[in-house]
Amino acid sequence: MRKLALFLLILMLIAPLRGESRLRGYLKSFALAFTLPQELAQDEANPPLGLVVNRLRLTFSAALSSRIAIESAWDLSPIYSEFNLDGVFPMAMQETAGMDYRAVDFPRRLVPAPAEATAGFALNHNLDRLLLTIRFSGADLFIGRQAVAWGSARMVNPTDIIAPFTFNELDTEDRRGVDALRLRIPLGMMDELDLGWVMGKNFAAANSAFFLRGKFYLLRTDATLIFAAFRNHFLAGIDLARAIGGAGTWLEAAWVKPWAFSALKPGDDDAYFRLATGLDYSLSGNVYLFAEYHFNSVGRDNPAAYPEIVDSPAFRDGWVYLMGRHYITAGTTIQLTPLLPLGIMAIWNLSDGSLTLAPSLEYNVAENVYLVAGVHIGIGKSPLQSPAGPFPRSEFGAWPNLFYTAFRYYF
Repeated sequence: MRKLALFLLILMLIAPLRGESRLRGYLKSFALAFTLPQELAQDEANPPLGLVVNRLRLTFSAALSSRIAIESAWDLSPIYSEFNLDGVFPMAMQETAGMDYRAVDFPRRLVPAPAEATAGFALNHNLDRLLLTIRFSGADLFIGRQAVAWGSARMVNPTDIIAPFTFNELDTEDRRGVDALRLRIPLGMMDELDLGWVMGKNFAAANSAFFLRGKFYLLRTDATLIFAAFRNHFLAGIDLARAIGGAGTWLEAAWVKPWAFSALKPGDDDAYFRLATGLDYSLSGNVYLFAEYHFNSVGRDNPAAYPEIVDSPAFRDGWVYLMGRHYITAGTTIQLTPLLPLGIMAIWNLSDGSLTLAPSLEYNVAENVYLVAGVHIGIGKSPLQSPAGPFPRSEFGAWPNLFYTAFRYYF
């Protein structure tokens, strides 16, 4: 990986001399305030906690010829907080998630030293893309750090087990980069075969993922079949998407057998199943609506059993993060003016009755400049204190209430 990185960096230096190149990027700033449920707060007054996350991303791309292209992207993230950042909102700002599928990587934190606590200030960086693309007459080869993503569902993608986003992440513009060797073979006008190796730490097979994915257009339906081996687990998935009566519809499902490729079976090896199905519709171009149902066989109907599944293979390796079994998600985007969309999303855990609401408002201030404000509010029974710690009575009732603003500038 180090030799590949050096080779790509040399190519990037000489690329402007040999072909078309482009440097682009953006600057984002997120100001967050959140309150914990009283039962989880260490301070009885429970004042809001503040956090400011900034992100500068530079992306360089170049076409060395009609068949060879390179791309790199680097992020610099200064973070300011009123508390120790370690372990707080790791999924909300995508600082750590998804980086497990990297064979070799730089230390993420620049300041302070990795062994020191990150109270007050931290400076992180991330080499998020380092990709060489070679286009042959009958296939495309992708080598290096890149985005690998699957699935058409809106809230939860059961087939996406490499580096997916959770529904409460605030910055979802760029999928996290993973180290992969990927080959795409066109089979027709809209059909393709996609296979690859997503490299884990030190290139070890037990830390990696291998996949075979076929995409086909049948009976006016986009159909995708995927088979993957990841972290010694096996996944078989299907993804269907088509238009019905002016509405877009989808059905995405995955069956996973933990430790299918491990003789030791160090944990629970019960197979689990996840499914997401829904539809969306646009009304007169100004109102967009969607609804989705999600089934999660790993989840529990009784909140008291939620802690039992936190250490399961599904949670550790399979990107399952919801605790219940049945969910309904509904959302809308209303274009109040051409420059002012209002978004509202609600997720209802049918197993325990808890709910999370996420309204947001975005304003296009000027060309390439945006302001955003929003909240994530959890509604449900809050935890009870017990000698063993907080006792969950609902899923979203234990989540923090989050209030945020964001600034985005593209160049």
